[in-house]
Amino acid sequence: MAEANLDPVFQIQRVYLKDMSLEQPNSPEILLNQEQPSVEIQLGVDAKPVADGLFEITVTATVHTKIEEKTVFMVEAKQAGIFEIRNMENEQLGAILGIACPQIVYPYLRSNVADIIQRGGFPPVHMAEINFQAMYEQQQAQATLATPEAPQIIV
Repeated sequence: MAEANLDPVFQIQRVYLKDMSLEQPNSPEILLNQEQPSVEIQLGVDAKPVADGLFEITVTATVHTKIEEKTVFMVEAKQAGIFEIRNMENEQLGAILGIACPQIVYPYLRSNVADIIQRGGFPPVHMAEINFQAMYEQQQAQATLATPEAPQIIV
């Protein structure tokens, strides 16, 4: 009888743009305003199993620019990846889902967001590099403080 291969497996199956929208609700009037808009960027990471050993990691960005209280444009984008991950301890799995996978997906998201903003007629907004390890560790610390008796893996 052959032994089952229990070596850890980590493979990218696919990276894809899951959803993207650009809204310019106050165009063309707002485009005549010469003021510099404020830019707010929100990021999120979601991980969910899709099949045995396969996980979908989605990194979401919302870029909202305003002049005073009027929206210049808003972009919402979801970049996702499917990863095969097998034979990992739960602690390792949480770190891979919360750090390694988003680090792979995020550059695609940054590029797609900058591209759609530029195609919308605006100077590109370049989203900063993200330290997903620090973000993951902060989430873990918050989860531990919230429920000290049962730490959770949040990705």
